[in-house]
Amino acid sequence: MKKLLLVLLTLCTGWTAAAAAAADAPPEAEAARRKFVIDSLQATLHYQQGRITLPGGVGKLTVPQGFRYLDSAQSRHVLTDWWGNPKQESLGMLVPAAYGPLDEKSWAFIIRYEPMGYVKDDDADKINYKDLLEEMQDDVAEENEERTEAGYETVQLLGWAATPFYDKNKNALHWAKELQFGDEPEHTLNYNLRLLGRKGVLVLNAVGTPAQLAEIRGTIPTVIDGVAFAKGLRYADFNPGIDEVAAYTIGGLVAGKVLAKVGFFAVILKFGKVILITLLKFWKIALGLLAGAWTAIRRFFGAKNNDEQLALETDETPPSEPEA
Repeated sequence: MKKLLLVLLTLCTGWTAAAAAAADAPPEAEAARRKFVIDSLQATLHYQQGRITLPGGVGKLTVPQGFRYLDSAQSRHVLTDWWGNPKQESLGMLVPAAYGPLDEKSWAFIIRYEPMGYVKDDDADKINYKDLLEEMQDDVAEENEERTEAGYETVQLLGWAATPFYDKNKNALHWAKELQFGDEPEHTLNYNLRLLGRKGVLVLNAVGTPAQLAEIRGTIPTVIDGVAFAKGLRYADFNPGIDEVAAYTIGGLVAGKVLAKVGFFAVILKFGKVILITLLKFWKIALGLLAGAWTAIRRFFGAKNNDEQLALETDETPPSEPEA
């Protein structure tokens, strides 16, 4: 968030004369200023399409139709400098072609790899997801007391927006949760996709609003088909004699690390909102973009996972060139 705010301060400094009249500016002028700043920032991004070699040799990604890929460095810039998250690494982002990261309705798949070992899927057909949801809700409720004492808003896990589904043929698990932060009238949609491999799991998370559920869920089949683990790292390549088995099973992937994620992001969301409120007292011109940044921070709850990456050797196929 800090670097984004520095950008805004620089822009606002250049608009000193206009700022004096900002209070009387018509809505059309405010909207035009907001669009100009957002478009200028988003124009600095360089997207890729085609076949991408994912960092760390994990595998390859064929960018699905209707998406653009941001590499690891640019994704770090968006996640840290624009959305205000702590410094972290990812394998990149899949951004819908219809939106930029700062647009009002923006969402994206954040791609990471968790080298947790081989996840057994024996329990996939035996899980009672109603009971699992109740356990997760209890865990979230218990941590709310700590958040309240620390001065942060509560988080409620309202239910499944999409019940967990495991595709045994493609070793793909996906589900969606509906959450509420504090008294926010707009709920948050957290869509999770896990692709199982021999040594770990590819994690793709998207966050939006419940109204975007159909849009996000509709992209899941093409996203799954676009990912290919490197040779020797596919789920079917598992060697029980030498490979490590993960502590998590399918049910564990759905329920795992709930407390850590929810508590962590409650801090981020509260911090971002405080900065927003403070700055709006001084720079009305920045209202539109800052509000957009706050929305992006809130919507991307749940997109943080284990930052570790696995360094593995694979065939050297160069990534596609950035689109013009």
